[in-house]
Amino acid sequence: MKLTIGYLYPTVMSQYGDRGNVLTLVQRCRWRGVETTVEDLNLGDPVDSDRVDILLMGGGADSHQRLISQDLIEVKGPGIRDAVDQGVAGMAVCAGYQLLGHYYRTADGTDLPGLGIFDAHTVHHAAEVGVRLDTIPLAGSVRAVGDLIVSWGDKTLVGFENHGGRTYLHPGARPLGRVILGQGNNSTDGWEGCMQGNLIGTYLHGPLLPKNPHLVDHLISAALGRRYGTDAVSSLDDEIEWRAHARAAERARSRSRGHTRGLGGQIAAQRRRLGRLRAAKRRARARSNERS
Repeated sequence: MKLTIGYLYPTVMSQYGDRGNVLTLVQRCRWRGVETTVEDLNLGDPVDSDRVDILLMGGGADSHQRLISQDLIEVKGPGIRDAVDQGVAGMAVCAGYQLLGHYYRTADGTDLPGLGIFDAHTVHHAAEVGVRLDTIPLAGSVRAVGDLIVSWGDKTLVGFENHGGRTYLHPGARPLGRVILGQGNNSTDGWEGCMQGNLIGTYLHGPLLPKNPHLVDHLISAALGRRYGTDAVSSLDDEIEWRAHARAAERARSRSRGHTRGLGGQIAAQRRRLGRLRAAKRRARARSNERS
């Protein structure tokens, strides 16, 4: 058996070690005797929905999203939509997740159109609250940063998040899971990620897959089921992977007990911090006007 992994924008959208997700997929297939081919899908390369079995897309900044936006819509969009309709497995992380919704509103208020595969939209928190990110403290104040633990079925997913965008699911969207620790989609409704067919969108970095072997196998199983009509995957000795998973969750909870007051406390503290920064910015402008 052989699977083809389509890696979208590997030189642009691969922040926080997202390439590790590709390596993990390849290795867990190899251990099962499943051959893999990784196809880098760069700017200008279309997606062949009949050829690809798994699609992966990583994260990036607003500037990276601007760079790929037109190519995603015009060149890759038709193939990606067709692939998802055919049941191709896939995972899009952070900025990739955002661009698979209806649109992403950047920090400066520019709307980047998305593919609309996920019934969701994303707005950068700076655009929501009306601040310009012209200082490092301001930039940090609007980001959701830290450990993220998510309930997914009867198991958990662990990783970390670092995103300025806030994603809002529409009525037709199916969330990936419920936030146990962290902020997730938008810091308010308790949901993380989105699922459409066998495609997953998430804010979980890490890279995500090495510490979550059950999620890797979910993607492999879906891909084998579509290509060969069997979704059975042989079991592996995942002692090391599950130890890493447990350790990551343990450290996240320990850090949370040490310096947070739960999700509501995190959000309230972030809003107070943002308010202080905006007030300081107004005072600085007033002083500058007085001197001039």
